[in-house]
Amino acid sequence: LHLLPEHQDGKVLLSSQNVLFHPRSQNHESDQEEVEEEEWQPKESAPQQMKKTEGMTTKPVAKNATKSREPKAKAVRKPAAKRAVAPKVGLQEAPTPAMKREEEEPAAGTLSSSGMESWWMVKEEVSIQPKFVTVALLLFQRLSFPVQSGQSSDAEGAGGSRPCFRQELLSVKNEDPGDDFTFEEPPPKKIKLSSAPQGKPVKRQTTGCSLSSNIHMNWDLIEVLSERMQLERWVCANLVQLFQEENTIPFIVRYRKEIINHMDADDVREVQLALEELCTVSKKCQSICQTLKKEGVLNAGLEEALKNCRTRDELEHVYAPYKKGSKLSKARRAKQLGLDPAAQALLQTPQTLSLHSWVKPHIQGVSTLEEVATGVEQILADMMAKDKETLAYVRSLCDRNTVTIHSSLSKTRPVEKPGKPKDIDKFHLYYDFTCDVRRIQHHQILAINRGENLKILTVKVNIPDWVKSEFCRWCVNVRWRPKAYAREDLMKILNSAVEDSYKRLIMPLLCRSYRSSLTAAAEKESVAMFVRNLRRRLLACPVRGRVIMGVDPGFKHGCKLAILSPTSQILHTDVVYLHCARGTREADKLRNLMMKYNCQTLVIEFPFPISCFNVGSFFFSSPFHALLCAVLFYLRVQDPLAELVKIDPKHIGIGTYQHDMSQASLKSALGGVVEECVSFVGVDVNMCSETLLRHVAGLNAGRARSIVEWREKSGPFINREQLKLVKGLGPKSFQQCAGFIRINPEHFQTLCRYIKPNDHFCEYQRKTSVLATPQLNALDQTCIHPESYSIAQRFLALIEGRMEEIGQQEMKERVEAALRRDSLEKLAKTLDTSLETLQLIVDGLTQPPSFDIRQNFEQADFKQGIVSMSDLQKGVVLTGRVENTTLFGAFVDIGVGCSGLIHKQYITPGKLPADLQRRSLALGPGERVEVRVLSVDMQRRRIGLDLIRVLR
Repeated sequence: LHLLPEHQDGKVLLSSQNVLFHPRSQNHESDQEEVEEEEWQPKESAPQQMKKTEGMTTKPVAKNATKSREPKAKAVRKPAAKRAVAPKVGLQEAPTPAMKREEEEPAAGTLSSSGMESWWMVKEEVSIQPKFVTVALLLFQRLSFPVQSGQSSDAEGAGGSRPCFRQELLSVKNEDPGDDFTFEEPPPKKIKLSSAPQGKPVKRQTTGCSLSSNIHMNWDLIEVLSERMQLERWVCANLVQLFQEENTIPFIVRYRKEIINHMDADDVREVQLALEELCTVSKKCQSICQTLKKEGVLNAGLEEALKNCRTRDELEHVYAPYKKGSKLSKARRAKQLGLDPAAQALLQTPQTLSLHSWVKPHIQGVSTLEEVATGVEQILADMMAKDKETLAYVRSLCDRNTVTIHSSLSKTRPVEKPGKPKDIDKFHLYYDFTCDVRRIQHHQILAINRGENLKILTVKVNIPDWVKSEFCRWCVNVRWRPKAYAREDLMKILNSAVEDSYKRLIMPLLCRSYRSSLTAAAEKESVAMFVRNLRRRLLACPVRGRVIMGVDPGFKHGCKLAILSPTSQILHTDVVYLHCARGTREADKLRNLMMKYNCQTLVIEFPFPISCFNVGSFFFSSPFHALLCAVLFYLRVQDPLAELVKIDPKHIGIGTYQHDMSQASLKSALGGVVEECVSFVGVDVNMCSETLLRHVAGLNAGRARSIVEWREKSGPFINREQLKLVKGLGPKSFQQCAGFIRINPEHFQTLCRYIKPNDHFCEYQRKTSVLATPQLNALDQTCIHPESYSIAQRFLALIEGRMEEIGQQEMKERVEAALRRDSLEKLAKTLDTSLETLQLIVDGLTQPPSFDIRQNFEQADFKQGIVSMSDLQKGVVLTGRVENTTLFGAFVDIGVGCSGLIHKQYITPGKLPADLQRRSLALGPGERVEVRVLSVDMQRRRIGLDLIRVLR
């Protein structure tokens, strides 16, 4: 098919050797509406360059094209009979000889005779209206593929048949997901690179379109992410690909550590947040460009400025003058008056510029010479404020100088209401506060922001005057210097434009940028503090195998008691009144109960001068039932994680300023750390609750409910493979959650005694083609992922180990003997796997079945004999447990009824273990510490402490 470039009277000259037309209707316009416009590709003999004609657009095609363009196979509605439609051809499929023959000559029986009265060929040049060309080309393209099942191409081989489009569609819908459930492929091998400090770069194969290709900005996503997070480029590229594939953070950190350079969960979460922010900026930029394009105000310069933005603040700065409802900026009004060429001429050809020629007496805004000069000045100021190089230079000037933030008492502060606390006194430290923006603390920024929101404080950013003078000099003499000689009046306009741009546009932008960056950094650190505190609280060591007395203290209704056995059986319940006249008798009763049931552990809401555990007041006291509250305290100590996941994380009482930050980011971060803790500890799928299952990586409320329903209907899970039978649990969900779900053989045997067999196992047998009843897999109780089971089995064969020995001393001895013979690196090479995967397999095989990453609860927290603040003296050394941490220090419970504060200046790296030194503030809830008393303020009930060391 050839399109000739000649145009005559709005018609297109068309020449063809084989063009088919279908005149089934006289109304060609209706035919054109029925057929969708599709992309088409001419033959190899077509010329490379084809001009656009009215009503039709064509694309240039290379001469030696080897890939055929895929047509959209959409059937055209026809009243007489259905039109046969050609199947889709893959984009990577080269045209076969049979397909080429079919293009030259339609096969017999290819077309349906119903509704097709006549077909005719055009072998000479004909004159045809452009709007009919599309219909002809589409029909020609549809007829170039056979539709009968008997036709076969050379590529399919003898006896093969090409399915119709409907059959192809059905085959896609009924695709067997068995391949997606195969995790037997070894992890990708690592490529050596000396620049990687811990991990080694691993090139990940991308599946489909990359996320970075969807970022239509003037910056590279991977490069900006690497620069912002201070990470190697290959690590950022792998993380972006992993997030695009919808992998969860627990799965990435545990099972993909070799391709992320051994990053921990907090670091990966920070990268995820930064990636989401950059993607948000890109999406918002595209939305703004589309909006401005519809309004007809988008030009090349504005689009370039928008696509250069890397933050939301920069994007808002460029877009602000064009928002709906906002006043026209001074520069836009001047441009509407036609003064933009005059501003450009002042910079390019000032010797030819005459402002008098731009004066129009009858038009407001350009009626006088002064108004013309003002308009040119405003346009130049706007150009400078949006120039990327200019903004970069002024920021570099600020970095070389001292920029301060100042807060003062507001003159319009709110009036104090009677009966309410004086909030104004809480901000007395910031009545006249000045600090360098590079040295101000995160908690100070949050406090200043809170005072400003309450209209108690007034805040401003002070930039030195030297920055302005140096900036103006650089603009006039370097960046915005006219390219030719400019008269004195024109230079005066340029100087005024520079000063106006700095004062009216650039300086407010810098102040907003400093405030937003400081607030973002403070909120980020505060959220990180929340995450660390919550993780420590969730990973509190469980108290198991003990007789425990749970106490819910009270005055009027007495102290409710409940004594429970190590197996959670209620042994005794009672109420004692320790604050009445018979307190001594009640104390003897309490002592006798503890001796009778051999109770050595007491669970109570406040410190008690015996071996006890402070669980914190998360639930409200309930005086109507003496048993309920005490049992709740017991359960919270027996398994803190299982009980605390029932509470909204932000209500647990960790950190400060939680109401002053973005609730969406806080909720996302806290939800992520709950998922991380639950996944890393692991859950027994046959014993855990639905609430706990919701927080396993890869699961949600619906999938957790389906798992519980399957368990109640079909009995306990025998192995991890049965999770594939659960409704709604697809291949990706199974991949993400399988490594964190455990099946304990002892619990399974116990449950089987009380559950009758059913026919659901037969269904599992048919689906998985298993000849015998599903068997227990000893690897299902370990942290080894099913994708590495084959490697684990080969490793067991290599060390001559058996499945029954997993977690036993014999297995540990065999592994140690194998590691003495060969190094772990050599074994990994032998098994064709990565070092990290093999290390995880070794850990899973050698850890006992009852292994728990949470520390054991054995040691007492407090020093004997110190029970009140009156017992404290300066210099006394005590032991305690960190109760909560903030941005300015850590609060420690030392057993005197009031927590002491270790200020952050006393938490130095030399006092911390190596694994805590890389964290800011380092300490977290639950850490046992040794402290020294620095000060005791009885009136204000404040205790100052100094950190001596962290107890392990």
